[in-house]
Amino acid sequence: MATIEHSEIVKAPPERVFELLCRVADFADYSDLISSIEPLGSDRYRWNVRALGMDWSFDVIVTETKPPHVLAWESLEGVKNQGRYQLRGVPEGTEVTLTLSYEIRNRFMEKAVNKAAKPLVGKVSRQILERVEARLHE
Repeated sequence: MATIEHSEIVKAPPERVFELLCRVADFADYSDLISSIEPLGSDRYRWNVRALGMDWSFDVIVTETKPPHVLAWESLEGVKNQGRYQLRGVPEGTEVTLTLSYEIRNRFMEKAVNKAAKPLVGKVSRQILERVEARLHE
């Protein structure tokens, strides 16, 4: 599996940041690349993403929540992936680190995705955290 990590500082306390990150279905409001997120019940969600000129769909389950420090998930169907938000209080607010691992089973597609994935995940992560921070200060 390929792994990407991205960190940002959000100018708000960890408890407030964590509260918004736990609203998984709202992620569609935080990024232009997320078409929709459908709640499926029991901490399960279907993500529909438009990236690299393609539509991607995958079902995930939240596997770990430790307020206000950890939110983790893994895919159940579709694109194989797992991710984890780690939150840590810092003087400026909260350092949020996203670690995302994924696997593409088509070798040709995997090379193209791997080349574009790191900047793409960084862009989406930045966009999500910027919009979370903006919502916290509304």
